Parts: sequence; structure tokens; C-alpha cells
Amino acid sequence: MTGLLVVGDVVTDVVARHSTPLVHGTDTVARIRILPGGAGANVACWAAHRGCRDVRLLARAGVADLEWHATRLRAAGVVPLLVADGEVPTATVVALVDPTAERTFLTDSAAVLRLCPADWASSLLDGVGHLHVSGYLLFSDVSRAAALRAMAAARGRGVTVSVDPASAGFMADLGVERMLSVLDDVDVLLPNADEACLLTGLPDPVDAAAKLSHLVPLTVVTLGALGALVAEAGRVTARLPPCPAKALDTTGAGDAFTGAFLAARLAGADARTAAEEGCRAGAEAVAQVGGRP
Repeated sequence: MTGLLVVGDVVTDVVARHSTPLVHGTDTVARIRILPGGAGANVACWAAHRGCRDVRLLARAGVADLEWHATRLRAAGVVPLLVADGEVPTATVVALVDPTAERTFLTDSAAVLRLCPADWASSLLDGVGHLHVSGYLLFSDVSRAAALRAMAAARGRGVTVSVDPASAGFMADLGVERMLSVLDDVDVLLPNADEACLLTGLPDPVDAAAKLSHLVPLTVVTLGALGALVAEAGRVTARLPPCPAKALDTTGAGDAFTGAFLAARLAGADARTAAEEGCRAGAEAVAQVGGRP
């Protein structure tokens, strides 16, 4: 089975690129676009873009723009399994992208954190070879319960599981110990350097990657412009250089890495080769505006 099921988030992104520093209390000139996004949705789209033929996304969206998001997911080759929420809107993220292409997020999680265990069905795993969980679900009791139910169902059917911790800021609020408790029996962990260091309390991403791989057998740490690390069973087994790119917007670069990595793994690639594919996708992502291919 080669299908990929992503359980995560769909988001409306408002991407504001400003070429001068923000000026408090008045106007700053910016180029602004409204785009479909969300970590889970982005991962799914990049996996499809990189050749995975059966990609599905389970997420919640507000009724007002659910079909807008579903149409864009289908166009990207993803089967949208979107649950309509009539009480709150689709999540919205304002991404402030500075002149260095670094982004700062203002996040209204809205429907994301309302995905609930009742939205899950074991039939969602039919034909699936891998389950990926967006860490944004882990930051509320309701959506965390849904994520844990999906992960338990996957393990019960012998389906491998990966998790992207998603946000160092939200993870600090949740608590490291609570986050680590979710990672029992996870097969692949895909943090960025800040998340890996926060999870371990270690300042060096190399040491953090090695330590995390004692907990999660395959840990792949993205380093942004410095490439990526692969750690397996307690040691770093590969250090991947970055792929050259002229960065316009780093929004979704980690999602691109994850989507390409998972597509390569499902196609039979080893961890190093899959991480190389991830680095190439990350370079492709930063050279454009928005988090989707």
C-alpha cells in the first residue's frame, strides 16, 4: 500500500511581504496575497507534487470557504476529506515575510483545533501505507484526542506514523513533556532545529537529533538554509547540504521538505535519499510565494 493520509490542518494564508522594517503605529508598504495553506495541507500537496499518487487530507474547515479549499486541494492532486464546521471559520494565518524572506506568523487556529475523535473512521486507512500527523493538532485537548485516535488506529493496522511538531512557540506553551508523551511508537519525527532543541533541552541540533532518535527511531531535523540531519537509533547518520535557492518566502519550506521526504519513502527510498529530495523541495518552496507547490 502506497497511499498517504495526512491528518492535520487547512488554513487560509494571508502572506504579507514587506521590503522595509515594520513601522509601529502607521503604514508599511507590503505585497499581500491570500493563498490556501496549512501545514498538513501543504505537506499533502507537496507529496502529490513529488509523485505520490494517493494522497488524502483529513481536516476541519469553516463552511463558508470549505469548497474553495477543497477545489484547490483537488487541483493539487489531493483527496480532500474536509469536515465542515458551522460554528467557527477556517483557520487563518497572517504571515509577515521580512526582507530576508523569514516569516513571522499571526495564527487564528479556529477550526483546526476542533477536529475531534468523531471525525475519525478506521476506513480512512484503507489502502494507506503511511499516516502523517501535523503537530498543530496537538495543541488542544479535542484535536489531540483525534490525532491520538488516528495514530493508535494506524499502529493497530501496521501503518507507519510520522509527526511534525509544527511550532516551537505553541510547543513551549503546551509543555515539552506532554509533547514527548505523544511520540511513543511514532516511526518518524520531522522537527526543525528550534523544535528539536526545545524537545531535548540541547543547544546543538546535531546532539538534539541524536537524542530524539533514541525516542523516535528515525528523526530528520531540518536546518533551513543549512540543510538537514538524519538521525537513526541514537546517532546522526547523514548530514545533507542545502540546495541553492534565492529565497522570496520561507513559508511552508518545512512542509515541502516533509511532503517530498514522505513521497520518496513511500516510493522505497532510504532515509538519506528521501532527505535529499526534501532539501530539493524546500529550495523550490522558498523561491516562490506561499506554502504550496
